[in-house]
Amino acid sequence: MASLRLMRADELCLLPRPTASQSSLFNTPFRAHRTQLAASKNRPKFRVLSSIREREAAVKENERVAKGEVPLVPVRDPDDSGRVSSSSADEVGFDGKWPPWKNLPQRYKLIGTTSLAFVICNMDKVNLSVAIIPMSHQFGWNSSVAGLVQSSFFWGYALSQLPGGWLAKIFGGRKVLEIGVLVWSLATALVPVLAGFMPGLLLSRILVGIGEGVSPSAATDLIARKMPLEERSRAVSFVFGGLSVGSVTGLLLAPPLIQNFGWESVFYLFGFLGIAWYFGFQLIEQEEHKGPSVASVSFSRSQPMYMNRSWDTSLKELGGTLKDVPWKAFFKTPAVWAMIYTHFCGSWGHYTCLSWLPTYFSEELNLNLTEAAWVSILPPLASVFVTSVASQFADNLISNGTEITKVRKICQSIAFLAPAICMTLSSVDLGLEPWEVVGILTGGLALSSFALSGLYCTHQDMSPEYASILLGITNTVGAVPGIIGVALTGFVLDSTHSWSISLFAPSIFFYLTGTIVWLSFASSKPQNFSKADR
Repeated sequence: MASLRLMRADELCLLPRPTASQSSLFNTPFRAHRTQLAASKNRPKFRVLSSIREREAAVKENERVAKGEVPLVPVRDPDDSGRVSSSSADEVGFDGKWPPWKNLPQRYKLIGTTSLAFVICNMDKVNLSVAIIPMSHQFGWNSSVAGLVQSSFFWGYALSQLPGGWLAKIFGGRKVLEIGVLVWSLATALVPVLAGFMPGLLLSRILVGIGEGVSPSAATDLIARKMPLEERSRAVSFVFGGLSVGSVTGLLLAPPLIQNFGWESVFYLFGFLGIAWYFGFQLIEQEEHKGPSVASVSFSRSQPMYMNRSWDTSLKELGGTLKDVPWKAFFKTPAVWAMIYTHFCGSWGHYTCLSWLPTYFSEELNLNLTEAAWVSILPPLASVFVTSVASQFADNLISNGTEITKVRKICQSIAFLAPAICMTLSSVDLGLEPWEVVGILTGGLALSSFALSGLYCTHQDMSPEYASILLGITNTVGAVPGIIGVALTGFVLDSTHSWSISLFAPSIFFYLTGTIVWLSFASSKPQNFSKADR
């Protein structure tokens, strides 16, 4: 016997309304304009009302919906097992089953798990910065050797950017991301085993860098393929915001783990988390292969047609070479050069502060090591909050008709000018208390997260097809400050004994010049690079 299921009138296939709001995880409730299909081995069949009376009732209910009312209309669902569900549950993809995210649209599952991967990414990035202290004591490393071990991560990170973008374009960001997570997690778990053998230890850290290096391009490709334009800022911010969460989580967990279980436990546990993520991601992929549910179907006029490319199409592209990528068109475009330089400028400030702020807090502000460690958590912690505000701010401007390029310029300008001003205030002797300096720097570095709604969205805006490769180009240049900027800061500090000159002055310079270049040449206008390269 057919079971009853409650369903919104505007979802019925009898009298579809001419317009409907688009679904969004971030703005619920939503009413998607879609046709209800029931699975069949041979062909799809429409769900129909089981009586003429219900058809007549649906006509009346649709008229009420047009006036802004949203009634519930009972319909027969031959595929259910006697259970009655409400439309409020269907609105967000839940049907009372466990886990609650089972029927969420597939793109939201992918974005959520990708963000979790970035949490684990930065946990594995910061774990060595804490563990290097007991490791140096155990193996008798001096500062030069410890610096060599830490910098080896950036060797792999820089080398993997362009290959990662190319592979993401061929196979899709999802496949590249899951392989990247598996590689860096296995390499992380091997660190305790190889720590006594320097070449092996350096190789393991290079592999961590390679695995994490392909991830930004993979995530960019995944977002460009799966997310409509009106949700893109929030998707980018949600995914890359996982880096800040990972930094905070890693810095919080690593000290007690090392104290209670030894430094080896950090690498074993964090590596295990990444491996567990890999197998969980496989389950989501298997769900999608079973066929998208009604709840996972989204409609957006802004989604590019290439998002429907199949795995077979990607394999065919493997027969091509890197010559198929329109490199010449990339480097003839001023907006691409603006992204490259802006990425370099942002990375200089980020990597130098990430490496040297704990020492600055300890030596310049006379905080003990425990206080310096806790204070170092504040910038990434504040960034988590700022990221959500920035993404909502950018998407609201776009929804209200503001030109996309203008939105990206506003967000990136905030991301650069805010830390530049705060570093200037910290550099000048204003007689500020240590907690005031900490507050100023925390606020400035947190506001730099506006870049996630500025620079980091421009790759997809400009070319969804080549977004991963474009990010690979800019990220390759952006990795250079991690190799030379951190070392140069230490060298200048030894020479001048001035934090203002060694740490803050170069960052302020790059922030200001990056802002000028960005405002002058940045553009989110879609580019047909393939055609321009002919």
